[in-house]
Amino acid sequence: MGTVINAAIFAAASLGLATSAVAAPAAEPLYKLVASVPLGAGDRWDYVTYDAASNRVFVAHGDHVSVVDLSNNSVTGQIGPLPGGTHGIALTPDDGTGYTDDGKAGMAASFDPKSFAIRSKIPAAPDADGIVFDKPSGHVFVVNGDSGSITVIDPKPNAAITTIDVGAGLEAAASDGKGHLFVDGAEKGDLIKIDTKTNAVLAHFPMPGCKSPHGIAVDAASDRIFATCVNKVMVVVNGATGAIVATLPIGAFPDGAAFDAKRKWAVSPNGEGSLTIVKEKDADHYAVIGTVATAPTARTVAINPQNGDLYLPAAEVSRIDPPSTPGGRPHVELVPGSLKLLIFAPTD
Repeated sequence: MGTVINAAIFAAASLGLATSAVAAPAAEPLYKLVASVPLGAGDRWDYVTYDAASNRVFVAHGDHVSVVDLSNNSVTGQIGPLPGGTHGIALTPDDGTGYTDDGKAGMAASFDPKSFAIRSKIPAAPDADGIVFDKPSGHVFVVNGDSGSITVIDPKPNAAITTIDVGAGLEAAASDGKGHLFVDGAEKGDLIKIDTKTNAVLAHFPMPGCKSPHGIAVDAASDRIFATCVNKVMVVVNGATGAIVATLPIGAFPDGAAFDAKRKWAVSPNGEGSLTIVKEKDADHYAVIGTVATAPTARTVAINPQNGDLYLPAAEVSRIDPPSTPGGRPHVELVPGSLKLLIFAPTD
């Protein structure tokens, strides 16, 4: 992930080049927009996390994290500043501590989830990015993307206890709640499986046909991992064997994923402005059952496991200038202060 947003997302959206995922939404949309919460300044964003204990959503953007109270759909506080940019967010229910990071500084920051005050800063590695809490081990895992490593934090002493060297660029991670951490290997297009008790790398599962996996979600009941890839596919992997179970079409510019365990839906938010919904019929059979229009730039997601609501940050584009050199990236400007948290509810 990261705070720099792919300019092609905005170019496609502004020129009307979004794929058929947006052009042909489901006849009866599976989700509807129920709220839009302004988040204010800090227009470059990354991960979004839902906390069931407080019924709040944490959005990393700019140099801070905005906290949205879902009881009134308003921002109730900010965590920061962290000048190098925030990315991941995780909360530890037993220890009453939250974690985010400063990517450029290569560190994690613990905070008080009630007062939002930063408690301490913990060295990690350059490009500290996604953060995951693993319940079986009680540890927090900080994915250092470009560094190809994972910093393991024990919340009790609130300190790093080891570093897992993976050796290649990484993206998002997810815990299966059964003692394993699965990590997108963005550089090599593989899925890394880690034992959260021993912090040993158990396997590198190749994902042929998946270019630069960015989003990840887990169905712990069926032991299936869902990876969203920048070449517009979702790959379903057997978490025990590494076998590819299914490869399904999704929209352009995915950067997240979520799994609804009650409905057995895996969802891919696509930066082009669409949400692809995949139905798990059983552990080995999957199908795309719908596509819902969201908003251009809405590419990361968190889910409320109780009711299935989805939380997607998105901002407005003010200007796109063509590349200054052939083959270069367009220069994109966002409307200052336009970032919002979009809340989508399932319609069933």
